[in-house]
Amino acid sequence: MATQQVDHPGPVTPGDDPPRPGRIPVVDNTLSMLRDPLAFYDRVGAMDADVVGYNVAGTTGYFVTHPDLVEQILVTDEGSYEKGALLQQTLGEYIGEGLFLLEGEEWKEQRTALQPAFYREKIAAYGETMTGFAAATGDGWSDGERFDVLPEMREYTLRVLGKTLLDVDIDRTAGALEPLLSALRERLDPRSLSAYVPLAVPTPTNRRVRTARANFEATLDDIIAERQAESAAEREARDDVLSLLLSLDEATMTRERLGHQLLTFLVAGHDTTALTLTYAWFLLGHHPERQQKLHDELDSVLGGADPTPEDLFELPYLDDVLTETLRLYPPAFTTFRQPTEPVTLGGYDVSPEAQLTIPQWLVHRDERWFDDPDAFRPERWTDEFEAQLPDYAYYPFGGGPRHCIGMRFARMEAKLAIATLAQRYRFETVTEPPLNLAMRITLSPTEPVDVRVHER
Repeated sequence: MATQQVDHPGPVTPGDDPPRPGRIPVVDNTLSMLRDPLAFYDRVGAMDADVVGYNVAGTTGYFVTHPDLVEQILVTDEGSYEKGALLQQTLGEYIGEGLFLLEGEEWKEQRTALQPAFYREKIAAYGETMTGFAAATGDGWSDGERFDVLPEMREYTLRVLGKTLLDVDIDRTAGALEPLLSALRERLDPRSLSAYVPLAVPTPTNRRVRTARANFEATLDDIIAERQAESAAEREARDDVLSLLLSLDEATMTRERLGHQLLTFLVAGHDTTALTLTYAWFLLGHHPERQQKLHDELDSVLGGADPTPEDLFELPYLDDVLTETLRLYPPAFTTFRQPTEPVTLGGYDVSPEAQLTIPQWLVHRDERWFDDPDAFRPERWTDEFEAQLPDYAYYPFGGGPRHCIGMRFARMEAKLAIATLAQRYRFETVTEPPLNLAMRITLSPTEPVDVRVHER
């Protein structure tokens, strides 16, 4: 990263304030976020400071970008922090009873109840479904065809989630889920004033969110009613997350909480993996020598057969490709926390009212930890490199007790999809870098990511 002079280049002394961008932060920072949130993040990263203060729309907070401080917040002192008011205000009405936003004993109870759905052996059982849907996706393409790859990847991940989460066909959920996700992306885009307006205000965006959410809930009600009407034997034969949720007692899993849990998993598991795959194809298409190295590994290990979860242990370069993709383009581009008590971070006193922004986008591209940090270099992920890398210089799925419960699921799904499709096609990226990106619910391209596929 480039550097610039900061207010406190030397040791921090008691009473110091962290550096802040802008002479009048509340005006400068708010306008910067409305104009281009990603540029504002990069501006913070260029300040060469591990803690940077900000004020956006009256919210006072701090960017925290040193791996040791990230670990302090997410792991060492995690009991002194919670998800915070900002996330509750923006997402609470949709997923406030879901695992992502619950706190304390309620969170522990829900995490324990849901953990069996994400055991390693359970996830491995989904492998055939993931590979089968990836193969079907590729079968729909033709040699030399050009298309925007993100919608294709979204349809793939939604098919996987429809089967593993709800055990229903894609057509049952796509019509209700996609409009809701689209409306949420628009509402939560920090470049839009809608991101700062309460949901109760009847703006066009808020009305779309409410209508889409009502349609989604109605679809979910129908699926639940059908499931509850099944015989005990039929329900026991199913192997999806909804069945697990419905098996819990009503005190643990109320109807509202069930809906919030499912929407949490659908949002987290659908868009994030689809974006990861989109960025992987974009990067591989622009680096044909690295795509060829991946092809060579796949051909040597798989010999043209579709991959299984067991095969993934024999595909280290595939793993490196995914790891490097998530470093450069983490769909979960930042993590938020808020102290529950006064804390000290990097020598600065932080009050419980402060919002902490812990941005993967900046930490993953810090030249202190990564040589040539903007370059796509899967080869960097050697055992020696990982051994000297600070633990929280890389955290695409968060960290500590509250790391993403679906991390193994997401990594396996992405690797099986890449292996399946890369055996069938060579990807040529038509869209030229750099990508135009927006920080919405996830880190998303604002324009089509066009690729052309060539049969191998």
